[in-house]
Amino acid sequence: MNTSDNRDQEQCPEPVQDPTVDKFGEALNATRFRMLEDIARELAGEVIFPTYFDAALRLRKELQNPDLPTARIAKIVGIEPLIAAKLMQLANSAFYSPDGSQAKDLRAAISRLGVDLVRTTALAIAMTQLLHSKDMAVFSELAHALWGHSIRTAVAARILARSYTRINPDEALLAGLVHDLGAFYMLYRAVHYPELLLRPDTVKYIIMRWHEGIGVTLLNALGMPEEIVNATIDHDQPRPAPTTIRTLADIVYVGNVISGTHFDWSQQDTDPDAGEIDTVRQHFAALQPEIDADTREMLAVFS
Repeated sequence: MNTSDNRDQEQCPEPVQDPTVDKFGEALNATRFRMLEDIARELAGEVIFPTYFDAALRLRKELQNPDLPTARIAKIVGIEPLIAAKLMQLANSAFYSPDGSQAKDLRAAISRLGVDLVRTTALAIAMTQLLHSKDMAVFSELAHALWGHSIRTAVAARILARSYTRINPDEALLAGLVHDLGAFYMLYRAVHYPELLLRPDTVKYIIMRWHEGIGVTLLNALGMPEEIVNATIDHDQPRPAPTTIRTLADIVYVGNVISGTHFDWSQQDTDPDAGEIDTVRQHFAALQPEIDADTREMLAVFS
């Protein structure tokens, strides 16, 4: 799989008209469908992400073996200074060191965090690089709202897994982090359509409608574990509030709801499912102070 951002004419076709001319009606619909068709073609072949995703994906692949010695993991991670630095920061944060004990070196940090969290951290760093890329500046407000929602959902998922299930909290953290990766991908691709830069509300509409299905395809293409992929399916679709959290899918759904649904991050004026969503949020309201504190910690690490 090639994640290079070099694109040929077919992958990222140039607009045939003056991009400063706004579009309406059928012309706007044609642009929407062209973007969706291009994304479908890309996901069937090569995933087009910026080149800095290569480091994260390469690291994930190299660390597939959970039994790798810590010294070997430290050697692999040490090649990527930014990832190594963030691992040290995360290991010494209140999030993973509530007693304030300090990991003195990378091996100690990895021992504390574990290989799963090393892989997740690498991916989170790639997402933050995407967030701050100059290409995304035009959608900065939406991108930052998405990132904040993703971090908050990841934190909530970890707390839910630890508090209500025997599911690995770090697995839940990863599922929460990537549950809206399809939305990030669509936002990144939207900047390559100058016509859409004039219509941010149209981009929000496209993302709201299609990000779940595209996200599942994308996560499969990136080689995410099947249980993570399955847990993100239909995470924004209203369902009866689970009285008991049993599965990773339950965790992602509840974490997503109590962290703010797509109606919130897309700044929609109305939420037709407010009743059900409010029920879920009230049921887990006692977790909010811990979620707030851990979210601030995570955002500080990955700022």
